[in-house]
Amino acid sequence: MRQSSVSLLEPHTVAQRAHGGPETTGAAPLNAGRGPSTSSENWRILVVESNACDAETLIRGLRRHGREVSSIDTGAKALEAYQDVDLVLLDLELPDLDGLEVCKEIRAACDIPVIAVTARSTELDCVLALQAGADDYLVKPYGFRELMARMDAVMRRARSHPPTPQAIEHGRLLIDSGTREVHVDSQLVNVTRKEFDLLYLLALHPDTVVPRSELMERVWGDAWSRRTVDTHVSSLRGKLGASGWIITVRGVGFRLGCA
Repeated sequence: MRQSSVSLLEPHTVAQRAHGGPETTGAAPLNAGRGPSTSSENWRILVVESNACDAETLIRGLRRHGREVSSIDTGAKALEAYQDVDLVLLDLELPDLDGLEVCKEIRAACDIPVIAVTARSTELDCVLALQAGADDYLVKPYGFRELMARMDAVMRRARSHPPTPQAIEHGRLLIDSGTREVHVDSQLVNVTRKEFDLLYLLALHPDTVVPRSELMERVWGDAWSRRTVDTHVSSLRGKLGASGWIITVRGVGFRLGCA
């Protein structure tokens, strides 16, 4: 058995049990049909973790902080259970499906926040997870307080009110915040939640350069890096089919262009 990758940084006891099935004993049930929780103490968290020791340590810490937790250990089970939770902590090393594919499936279906929690530590791994739709990326081993801070940041953004639904037309580009869809020449462009938020913010100010700091604050809150913005801009340019849709103003930020 490998050692737990979670460093709780506070008094705790790691249960001594062998690898087995998902954590179920004492788990608070996931009640189907409930809407998103409004109180942080009532967050329903789905832990998708293939390592039983890591999962048990994480569950203990989350429950100590009043969170409602359910744990599963495969990607297939994750795709069956994510609809009834408020936040998914997703291990990318799963026995049946690649975690990136699980993340893509969840993001294609809904906007439930997903934090990738993984031993994959390269820059490319982080970029691929963000492009797959993850809201944040945390590398094992990590401190529990850092995890809680990242969860708080992600949930603050998820609880924020969306902009007033409206369709913005900009040349051949149509951005509908009601359906959260993007079309170029009437063809649907599949974008992630953060990509949509970034493009929509630029479209709200089509003749103005939006400073990088404003994009970071309004789209990513307080959990961002300079590379995060550049990665999403690059991905959007590729999906929209031309680099001219998003113009880089060196040293300042970005503005919406025409292509």
